[in-house]
Amino acid sequence: MNPVWIIEKKRDKGHLSQEEIAYFIAGFADETIPDYQMASLAMAIYLNGMTTEETANLTQEMLASGATFKWSGDAKQVDKHSSGGIGDKVSLPLAAMLACCDLQVPMISGRGLGSTGGTLDKLESIGGFRTNLSMDEMRQVVEKVGCVISGATPELVPADRKLYALRDVIGTVPSIPLITGSIMSKKLAEGLDALVLDVKYGSGAFMKSLSQARQLAQSLVDTGKRMGVATTALVTDMNQPLGRMVGNAVEVDESVAALEGEGPSDLMEVTLALGAELLVSTGTARDVTAARKQLQQTIDSGGAREKFAEMVTIQGGDLEAPRVVAPPNDLVGKTAGYVSQINSEQLGQAIISLGGGRKKQGEALDHSTGLEMLVRLGEQVKADQPLVRVFAKGSAVDDVRMAVLDAIEISEEPVKRNPLIVERFE
Repeated sequence: MNPVWIIEKKRDKGHLSQEEIAYFIAGFADETIPDYQMASLAMAIYLNGMTTEETANLTQEMLASGATFKWSGDAKQVDKHSSGGIGDKVSLPLAAMLACCDLQVPMISGRGLGSTGGTLDKLESIGGFRTNLSMDEMRQVVEKVGCVISGATPELVPADRKLYALRDVIGTVPSIPLITGSIMSKKLAEGLDALVLDVKYGSGAFMKSLSQARQLAQSLVDTGKRMGVATTALVTDMNQPLGRMVGNAVEVDESVAALEGEGPSDLMEVTLALGAELLVSTGTARDVTAARKQLQQTIDSGGAREKFAEMVTIQGGDLEAPRVVAPPNDLVGKTAGYVSQINSEQLGQAIISLGGGRKKQGEALDHSTGLEMLVRLGEQVKADQPLVRVFAKGSAVDDVRMAVLDAIEISEEPVKRNPLIVERFE
């Protein structure tokens, strides 16, 4: 086969066979097909899409590019994945909460994509925390603690590991087939019994419209079921940051607060809803109401906070050591009225400008930078009221001041807020 012919076929809206997809993904994984050709195919897929069959074959071939986890014992293996959003830190408290419910969570996470933050980047703001565990190390942590959060190892879905980083810098992040293949290949490699997807839509998500989010949710659920894993998805609103904090160290601090029973209501609502799906899917709870109660008890008892600290310690981190946060700077609005829109993507871009996200592959981060949202959608505000607190060093706040303030629109009339959890797919 010739990789150029495959690129041209998808460029011209053709249907790729399983053999063509297998050839291209295997070649990209073993580096006989270079990055620039994979980038060309990724852009062709982004522009022209893939059928359900093509997407399933893409997922299968990415999964087949590496090793998969095998588990012994009776414990159920579960995981959650988010399609990405601003301030989305659900994975941190949820992994510990699920582990307290006698489920095992072998969570493979990624770094920031586009304007959204990455779970691994956030965790690396904890001094010493290792996100590069081997498969054996991950297995040991899961068996001892009940949960682990680490990056994909070199032998685990290597095709996705390379493509995930490439997509971030070539403008092909919001592609339903590529997102599906990336998410599901990583998650299926974990050897799961059940998976829940948090598919976000809105200004701070890759899927800007509700219809796009629905398409992605259906694609993910269809692929999971096709591969024999109990899979459900929730479509959630991302027209404003989830929780109050956006960044790395500040989001870890907010996650710890959530584990201590002081988490923002929207963060806890999504966390409990996603966790409940997994408890019901595995038969750990009889229904959603019982599942939410069981999860909440892990917070109330302090067990989830203790479990998270245990995971951090065994992965080399020190949760009790203060995390470095840059000096706070309050940005004041000039208009009275009601918060009608928040351009969350623009806020994510501001974090990148402050060094909290990447402009190019492999770039080091400044984990101390971030934002704190002082207002929410629908709230009434006064003129000269602080709207956002920016954590930045020196004069860096001046570089993002206008962009951050422009991201928040104020109207004269009250606005209707959308429901946080919009729809469920199974």
